[in-house]
Amino acid sequence: MRQYGSEWRQGVGYSFFVFRGEDNALMGGITISNLRRGVAQCASLGYWIGRRYARQGFMSEALVAVLDYGFEQLGLHRLEAACLPSNAASQGLLQKVGFSEEGYAREYLRINAQWQDHRLFAVLRDDKRPRSSPADGWSG
Repeated sequence: MRQYGSEWRQGVGYSFFVFRGEDNALMGGITISNLRRGVAQCASLGYWIGRRYARQGFMSEALVAVLDYGFEQLGLHRLEAACLPSNAASQGLLQKVGFSEEGYAREYLRINAQWQDHRLFAVLRDDKRPRSSPADGWSG
């Protein structure tokens, strides 16, 4: 938690936790990291959700709010995400919230001690995507 707070204060990373409203159960998390300012105004997006909460709309709702935060509050132009080629659920989630597939990266990230290929996605500030509203409980 100290590391997350330090990254936030330094403006180099932003971590969000996803809690269920009815009982405050921790369901997942989202990070905006690897911020590139200057001419890029770009960052990487990562996320996870507990198996029991998957495919219930929680993460898509949270991602919509975090994308709004990245574009509106952080002034980013582009957010990028990557997922394993076998992870159809993650690919569908990214597309649902406005990401477009841009390519394929061989041995992109080291997961479980193995370099793994990934499919690459991105969304731009002006791309068509769902937006959060104050009724969603997001206060920015």
